Amino acid sequence: MSDTPAVEIRRTLLHVQTTHIEEGKAIPTPTKLIAALAIIKNPWYGQGFVDNLRPGIMAVGPEVGALLTQMLLDVTGDAIEGYGKASVVGMGGSLEHAQALTHTLWFGNQLRDAVDAKTYLAFTNTRGAAGTPLMIPLMDKHDAGRRSHYQTIHLNVPDAPADDEVIMAFGASVGGHPHHRIGDRYQDLAEMGRDVDNPAGV
Repeated sequence: MSDTPAVEIRRTLLHVQTTHIEEGKAIPTPTKLIAALAIIKNPWYGQGFVDNLRPGIMAVGPEVGALLTQMLLDVTGDAIEGYGKASVVGMGGSLEHAQALTHTLWFGNQLRDAVDAKTYLAFTNTRGAAGTPLMIPLMDKHDAGRRSHYQTIHLNVPDAPADDEVIMAFGASVGGHPHHRIGDRYQDLAEMGRDVDNPAGV
């Protein structure tokens, strides 16, 4: 068996959500949430416990990351404001497989570099059967404390992941949450006497 498996992509999907009205009120500039998904063969399926996941990470991360990034950019151009990532591994794999494929700079930096971002990519990783919900949390690509861009894309694929598959996804937003009015973390920090240059508040 080769130590460097080829990427096997069964399907890609593109989800575009445009919101015109929220809470019964029109949005002056409609917002977009975009998700790019790839359903791939789990490179470690059927191998039992694998000590070294690096070959699979290196084989999958750059190629799928670049593919999903281009899918987003084809819709948004240079307008992306928020972003995130997610994965769901089938029941024949382990949660570590889902994490390995998305928690690597070889994957995430494909999108981060393309949009000249400064923050890390918010994420979720889950394990489940076909139809398991995929939730992609988003945040501002430059400012981790900007609550207007804390959003979540929620969808599922009825026939994926199969036991031997992983769904890998990037999400992006054009515009923030419609009619955002809960302020930013900096206001809370200032009122609490905390360091406003530390959005995590730690």
